[in-house]
Amino acid sequence: MSRIGLRLIFLGLGFCLSQAALAELRIEITKGQGEAVPIAVVPFGYQGSGEEPYDLAEVVAADLARTGRFAPVPESDMLQKPTTGAEIDFGDWRIIDTEVVIVGRVTESFSNDFLIEFRVFDVFRAEQLLGFRLKSNQANMRRTAHRISDMIYEELTGIKGIASTRIAYVNVTGKGKAEKFRLIVADADGENASTMMESKQPIMSPAWSPDGRKLAYVSFENNQSQVWVQIVRTGARTRVSARKGVNSAPAWSPDGRLLALTLSKGDGNLDIYTLRVATKRVKKLTTWPSIETEPNWSTDGKQIYFTSDRSGGPQIYRISADGGRADRITFEGPYNARPRLSPDGKQIGVVHNDRGNYRIAVVDIERAYTRVLTDGSLDESPSFAPNGEVLIFASRSGGRGYLTVVSVDGRFEQRIAATEGDVREPAWSPFPLN
Repeated sequence: MSRIGLRLIFLGLGFCLSQAALAELRIEITKGQGEAVPIAVVPFGYQGSGEEPYDLAEVVAADLARTGRFAPVPESDMLQKPTTGAEIDFGDWRIIDTEVVIVGRVTESFSNDFLIEFRVFDVFRAEQLLGFRLKSNQANMRRTAHRISDMIYEELTGIKGIASTRIAYVNVTGKGKAEKFRLIVADADGENASTMMESKQPIMSPAWSPDGRKLAYVSFENNQSQVWVQIVRTGARTRVSARKGVNSAPAWSPDGRLLALTLSKGDGNLDIYTLRVATKRVKKLTTWPSIETEPNWSTDGKQIYFTSDRSGGPQIYRISADGGRADRITFEGPYNARPRLSPDGKQIGVVHNDRGNYRIAVVDIERAYTRVLTDGSLDESPSFAPNGEVLIFASRSGGRGYLTVVSVDGRFEQRIAATEGDVREPAWSPFPLN
């Protein structure tokens, strides 16, 4: 591993951001900026007709800056602007204490088709760490930039990048009769935001399918809670549960065939069920006369974690996906709820009562150790990024709802607030399939 990679092991972990459609977001780094590794993403060279079709370097630099691990050098501070490795004078970059230099070129091959070359260099060793060629058209340039960012991030840290992932969330605007709810999907940097669903009634609990192609969510259309499944690309949707009483908290099984969800079946008692998406048939898993809700699957699909107040207050329990006895998982603190498994299945992100404040914590399942990550008073809805390095969650302050991304060690944090309305109920997508 390079010297840079060794250094990054001891730094905090990355962030990605989301941006509400129809409402500009304000992004603020609130913790951890000082330890970032200085890097230079030099403006890429361009060979072709007309002007450069897209500023790839700007997008790559922004992606890497948002991880919290890297601090891109401003273009105005660059002593040179090479576009190939042969043009780099490493001494110039050492003068301004830059540790990594990224250079590249964009070459027009056909009308609207481009060849992109980039190389990554360790300044102090004066050696190349990564070099690659990609093809793209103008419509996919931003996606290509995210892919380049992820390749660089993985090379420098050994961790898969998340710039190419997406975030779903709910944007709420207006008051009273003018209140409007929108389910929005955006790229991880907030761009390409699109509205999946719009309603005057609440929308809650978006959940990505394992292939990232569908969203399950709760809508209160017709003043009744209903669970829907919607195809992200086309917008086509299917109602999968509108049973009498409560229909809430859908969560996909790892194979995408089942949803775990909470139903009351009209008797007022909330229990965990599984629902086969293809047939809409349900199977009841819990039978206690208590509130059982907020299910989430284990990574192998054999168990389901959920919130229950059967012990007197909300705590996390685990039950076989076939039903049976449930075992209590959390014991630290009077309140632990909304469990979300980390991608490696070793930790649970939860809402934890910390001295009267509701904060986001991670629980080590094997050691039953709880680490509080946040310092808010009304933090909720945690969701892990697919690389397991950060969580996104919702919070409130001053009567406003906003999102925050925090590293799993709590050292780095970014706040994301809409200039119009509230943002809430975030859900991070899996890695893209291609």
